[in-house]
Amino acid sequence: MTLGMEIRSLDLGSASVDDMRTQLAEHGVLVLRDQPMDDRRFIEFLRRFGDLMFTEGETPVPGFPDLNVVSNVGRTTPPKSTFHVDTTYVPNPPAYTALRAVCVPTAGGSTQFSDQYAAYETLPAAVKEDLAGRTVTHRVTGVASDTDSSAEHPLFAVHPVSGRTALALSAPARCVAISGMNSEEARETIRYLFEHSTRADNIVQHAWAPGDLVMWDNRCVMHRADHSGVVGNRVMHRGMISNVENMSVM
Repeated sequence: MTLGMEIRSLDLGSASVDDMRTQLAEHGVLVLRDQPMDDRRFIEFLRRFGDLMFTEGETPVPGFPDLNVVSNVGRTTPPKSTFHVDTTYVPNPPAYTALRAVCVPTAGGSTQFSDQYAAYETLPAAVKEDLAGRTVTHRVTGVASDTDSSAEHPLFAVHPVSGRTALALSAPARCVAISGMNSEEARETIRYLFEHSTRADNIVQHAWAPGDLVMWDNRCVMHRADHSGVVGNRVMHRGMISNVENMSVM
């Protein structure tokens, strides 16, 4: 796919959700420019795609408990971020994540995305053959949680809209086992697959501007925030959409 699609001044109230689902499945990321909005309108837009999800342990937006705050305000050290997929440690992770820009820093603070279709397609044939049909166990890390939540998902997953196969990973710390492997084999395989997925030629970077709304398909991309060299406040409000279209195993 061509990772990332930019659309300017789209009327989100009348835009076709089916068209946007197709674009997300094909391009992974939609950058919707010139979309100044408040949280009420943000929620209305997200609910056109389905039910909202919230990650236990995140900080909710005051008055909007389905949204959470992503912010560097008041921090003495930059937040840590590695490539990952949101909330994969539950049986049905979110299909889509969206961020709206509340406060954009004067420098830095971009969000990076990896093409997980290309990550699968460029694997050596022998690796594909060996890993076909295997599953990965994802475990919660990085958020305050009362449970040691974990879930098992396909390593190679067929997207229900595009029909293409993606290499379905998250951060290595969250991927704790691969079916049919001992712990050392799984750790080395996850390290190899993660490095393969996040090589420089498989990543695009979005530099935020006021009025940006960015939405991505968690089933075919990973993402991370680049907190290096940030000057000024970086505040985003995040919403996630439940997955109603199950991925199938490759």
